[in-house]
Amino acid sequence: MTILERRDTDNVAHLTMNAPERLNALSDEMLAALQSQFDSLRDDRSVRAVVISGTGKAFCAGHDLRQMTAGRQAEDGGKAYFKDLFDRCARMMTSVQTLPQPVIAQVHGIATAAGCQLVASCDMAVAATGTRFGVNGVNIGLFCSTPMVALSRNIPRKQAFEMLTTGQFIDADRAQALGLVNRVVPAEDLAAEATALAAQVAAKLGVAVKIGKEAFYAQLQMPLDDAYAYTGAVMVENMLHRDTEEGIAAFLEKRDPDWTQ
Repeated sequence: MTILERRDTDNVAHLTMNAPERLNALSDEMLAALQSQFDSLRDDRSVRAVVISGTGKAFCAGHDLRQMTAGRQAEDGGKAYFKDLFDRCARMMTSVQTLPQPVIAQVHGIATAAGCQLVASCDMAVAATGTRFGVNGVNIGLFCSTPMVALSRNIPRKQAFEMLTTGQFIDADRAQALGLVNRVVPAEDLAAEATALAAQVAAKLGVAVKIGKEAFYAQLQMPLDDAYAYTGAVMVENMLHRDTEEGIAAFLEKRDPDWTQ
């Protein structure tokens, strides 16, 4: 059985976590498989959007607690293993946002702890009605400090802090209201809705989306004046691209653009 399946259709890569018996936990093997795909996608110009989903009852239940328990048996109590684990997880999560292609989470069942972190790390998310989201490591004595990084950059701080300290789940409608997901749809429409959103993004000029995604995350970390200076330079770069010139001409001439990329 392949732990992470990939299917490419119409310039969209569909990555499906396939460990349903473990609720698609982010095991060492799953982290490695996701990282490998992200590394491959980075230079794949045929792919313009990515959808991440999971098989079985859940999107992702976070880290594999059995593996973490086994890692604790090392002579140092697991310190080296845990540091390496969270370093690898952080690299995988940041890879999502540094990919040139927009990444969409297709979420069902539950997304908890690092699974919720993965949703928060994606550029957009579509959830099935009834999906539950949580960063509930605190319930077992492990505060979700690394999931907190992505979550607190998606939703207001007081709501994030409440989730982190109470360990309570929120439902899909609440997640949408807070900004963790973009759309909530009936379960039977989930795959179609996520695919349609990906197709809409994939139809745009790839180089423009790549430039824009990189600038989007960079400017968020800047003071206002710096952000305007930076994005102004980005727009100059974008305007000088041949396909942008063609896109503007096509709009003015009321025709479809003849893009090379």
